[in-house]
Amino acid sequence: MIIAVDAMGGDHGPSEICRAALTACAEYDDLDIVLVGSAPVMEPLLESADSSVSRRISIVHTDERVEMNEHPTLAIRKKRTSSIRLAMEMVRAGEASGCVSAGNTGAVVAGGVLVVGRISGIDRPALGVALPTLNKYTFLLDVGANVRNKPFHLYQFAHMGNIYSKRILGVADPQIALLSNGSEDIKGDEAVSGAKTLIAQSALNFTGYVEGDDIPYSRADVVVCDGFSGNIVLKFAEGLMTAAASLLKEEIGQRVLPKVGMLFMLPMMKDLMARFHYEKHGGTPLLGVNGAVIKAHGRSKAPAIVSALRVARNFVKQNGVEQIREELGKGGA
Repeated sequence: MIIAVDAMGGDHGPSEICRAALTACAEYDDLDIVLVGSAPVMEPLLESADSSVSRRISIVHTDERVEMNEHPTLAIRKKRTSSIRLAMEMVRAGEASGCVSAGNTGAVVAGGVLVVGRISGIDRPALGVALPTLNKYTFLLDVGANVRNKPFHLYQFAHMGNIYSKRILGVADPQIALLSNGSEDIKGDEAVSGAKTLIAQSALNFTGYVEGDDIPYSRADVVVCDGFSGNIVLKFAEGLMTAAASLLKEEIGQRVLPKVGMLFMLPMMKDLMARFHYEKHGGTPLLGVNGAVIKAHGRSKAPAIVSALRVARNFVKQNGVEQIREELGKGGA
């Protein structure tokens, strides 16, 4: 299995991405990685690798990259040799089964649509993320691909989220819910209330509306929303965990007894923070395009990129694209 990686994307590419490629290939012997980026920069970073690993890592050279502050669609159209576009062209040409990028989110979405192409029948792709909750994962989509949606788009997101939860996350009969400003039937704007009618008439296991505070309590396996709301929920959750960790350290630093107690609590606290940290849970799949396109966090270091590569590998092994295509062929959306 070949995965193309935008080695120039994100805050820490290509050094951390090269480290991740070495780790992932050592962990998965069925994985081959193509790093797309500056060869003179990356080659020294790969020199010390064991031959059993290094022979499964290759480089496609380019000096061009899409910056984080560029207009996504214009950059994808004009920068034809950018690392993110070349990685996606490998997917479109069948030279790679999927691609991973920690770069410009808008460029990942634009490239997924313009370069990789949408699955027939899908109006808009959606970015989804598996959020760790109290006792399982809740798959939230969309988290940033589309700012505003019509009811039918949210309806399609529900079907794609159902497939991902079932086939990739292993939930037998996923409970599907719509994110709204209240659980009552009268709540929600026109898009949400319209989507509720469509989803309720489908064969999906639809449970109605959930609010933001329902998500941590696992009150649905799949939560559907527009990309504007989903991105806010995701960023708030990330910020809350970071702030909680900082406050805890600050309070402990001001008291003697908590410092002693922390010696015993440290392993538990590390496990707790790791459970909810984005580095462990990897990348965000762009569902609805003709390939495994995975968006990693812009701040990703090597462990997070390894996780994103694992997400891409699992999506390919479970035939995620074909699963969505088949569901649509059955009249699922």
